[in-house]
Amino acid sequence: MTYDYDLFIIGAGSGGVRAARIAAGHGAKVAIAEEYRVGGTCVIRGCVPKKMLVYGAHFAEDLHEAARFGWDIKGAQFDWQRLRDIVQDDVTRLEGLYGQTLANNHVDVHAERAVLSGTNEVTLASGKQISAKYILIATGGWPANAECDGWEHAITSNEIFHLDQVPDRIIIVGGGYIANEFAGILYAFGSDVTIANRSDTILRSYDQEIVGKLIEMGEAKGIRYRMNAPLEKIEKNADGSLTVYFADGGEPQQADVIMVATGRVPNTAGLGLEAVGVSLDSVGAVIVGDDNRSSVDSIYAVGDVTNRVQLTPVAIREGHAFADTVFGGNPRTISYDNIPSAVFSSPPIAAVGLTEREARQQYDDVQVYRSDFRPMKNVLSGRQERGLYKMVTAGSDEKIVGLHLIGPDSSEILQAAAVAVVAGLTKQAFDDTTALHPSMAEELVLLK
Repeated sequence: MTYDYDLFIIGAGSGGVRAARIAAGHGAKVAIAEEYRVGGTCVIRGCVPKKMLVYGAHFAEDLHEAARFGWDIKGAQFDWQRLRDIVQDDVTRLEGLYGQTLANNHVDVHAERAVLSGTNEVTLASGKQISAKYILIATGGWPANAECDGWEHAITSNEIFHLDQVPDRIIIVGGGYIANEFAGILYAFGSDVTIANRSDTILRSYDQEIVGKLIEMGEAKGIRYRMNAPLEKIEKNADGSLTVYFADGGEPQQADVIMVATGRVPNTAGLGLEAVGVSLDSVGAVIVGDDNRSSVDSIYAVGDVTNRVQLTPVAIREGHAFADTVFGGNPRTISYDNIPSAVFSSPPIAAVGLTEREARQQYDDVQVYRSDFRPMKNVLSGRQERGLYKMVTAGSDEKIVGLHLIGPDSSEILQAAAVAVVAGLTKQAFDDTTALHPSMAEELVLLK
């Protein structure tokens, strides 16, 4: 059979764009459809603009502490709308670069929704039907709803970047990385912040000793944590404020904005996947094998839509491996072990490998090394926050199976250290490394 394209991709996010570029480089004729904006969640309304807000939030503490470093700063004021608009301008710039990448690789872009109308066919919102030898689903994830009465009065991480003003009072529902990151951002910008979580654990995939430090420091700042408090309903008041009722029977709470950050679900609704025989799991994720192929031979999926590991670098690697496998004659799979991750909270958390609890479940011989320290900058500024680094080792040779950090610049420090975990190095390799002094990173080679 002949087809209009060798590959048609639905979704122009990180995974889809990488797959398009690599497949085209292998000589494939490629098209991609995107119903919103090229770049996907990370670039348009996720990790990139959020990190820009994190940078803006850092100034709140730095300006407050500037006098301790000899700087007198008078009349400093924060302008949310200015920062918001500058961030959105840069998002638009990045969107243009992603579009240019597709154009440079001769990928045809359809700026409209596409749905499956056959195992080798998609139908665009305009009604046009397009055939392809292979179809790749790369539509990412979507914020989960609040699942309570009045949920329509809440916002999600999609809308938080476009607020007209910083809310005086905000309740952030959820205990994952999005909730904790925006708690730190909005607190720094002047909001009264409450995190309301339905269980007694936040950031459950991270080492809980590290998480405990984050809660301790958050509470010291003034962030409130309301645990075991699932939502019952949200009511809008006559003055525009909101009242939140909790199913635990606790006191209702007033807020100006309710942000729901209870996770993200695969964005597969209405794509026509099941109608053409693609198997989905209980949350709507496309079920794929190690080669990213779905239950239909001509249809593949990568990224958050598969609900394996919801991280941008993972989606990029999956998209690349798919293109190499199908069009490059180089079958490849990727490893999901020892993927470094970070929470850009205040202060940030970074981790790679097994938590202490996971290590003790898998190994009989586990040793844990810690450094609980006060960063030099905090000593001089008078800030009481401390950092905590943990190294988890297993076996008689003390192979490093996990590293867990909380403190300033943790994510920057962990990236290089993660190489040691992936390479299977031992604690002795760190002990044999000379410290870089004075730095926070040197704590990694001084662990006891």
